[in-house]
Amino acid sequence: MSELSLSFACWDYDRTKALREGRVRAEGIALNQLILPVEETFYRQLRHREFDVSEMSLSSYLLTLDEPDPPFVALPVFPSRFFRHQSIYVNERSGVVRPEDLAGKRVGVPEYQMTAAVWQRGILAEYHGVPVESVTYWTGGLEQGGREEKIPLDLPGHIRVRPIPRDRNLSEMLAAGELDAVYSAGQPSCFGREPHVRRLFPDFRRVEEDYFRLTRIFPIMHVVVVKRPLYERHPWIARSLYKAFEESLRHAYEDLRHRNALKVMLPWLEEHVRETLDVLGEDYWAYGLERNRHVLDRFAAYSHDQGLASKRWAPEQIVLGQASDGFLL
Repeated sequence: MSELSLSFACWDYDRTKALREGRVRAEGIALNQLILPVEETFYRQLRHREFDVSEMSLSSYLLTLDEPDPPFVALPVFPSRFFRHQSIYVNERSGVVRPEDLAGKRVGVPEYQMTAAVWQRGILAEYHGVPVESVTYWTGGLEQGGREEKIPLDLPGHIRVRPIPRDRNLSEMLAAGELDAVYSAGQPSCFGREPHVRRLFPDFRRVEEDYFRLTRIFPIMHVVVVKRPLYERHPWIARSLYKAFEESLRHAYEDLRHRNALKVMLPWLEEHVRETLDVLGEDYWAYGLERNRHVLDRFAAYSHDQGLASKRWAPEQIVLGQASDGFLL
């Protein structure tokens, strides 16, 4: 029996490296991995359904579940995770000293629905006294003009979202004081160049560690999706892909622990790994539904509360479940 040939679009991650290099293979599948920037992958998959398997924004994926015929099925594989306190930037001339000072301010976001911003708004609302509706959001490119939402939004009236002019970008508007803050994934170029632009949480590592100790949440940014018609024709590919992604993740863990010669250009890598494990635990980048149920549940609540998802999706409605033997159902 010949292997099923599938395309897979994803960024250049250490956790997918073993798959890309052929050290790990998905049983019965010839996986053609395409290395693409995440925003290109998301746009091409959401607008044109170009890939059999792809990395996908968790927020965008939840919105596709509201479609009459949802186009994707998500595996409990999370190629991107990120603490996002560190990615909130403010213009200190706007009087933003504490998080609660953001209420009533003008905040730039590349897209209202982007996963990073959903986490940031949710965390600020739940833990720092900044209700989602207390802010006016301005959307557009972080460095280049003309960016639009990848998915059309139908937001409730109490949430105010406006586009910036197409010839402007969020970074320059933050530096000029036309925006009071920016919630982003990337770092605006004005940070480090303009002394009045700073992080909302200067001691972000301590804040993020405290957040994890309180919630046990290491925020999920992206999932891996399979086109639904493909999965319905060949449901066995879910187990095969999941096992391969798990094995590739194990190789990435091993590379971090390799000490004969450093595989990563960090001279104190061992100390950094030890500090990470001390806070997050051995299995900190876990795949699977049950080990991430609380993370998915919190994100689903944020998405619904922020006027995005039409309902609060249950974790088992978001990603495929697992049987007791660890394989996908």
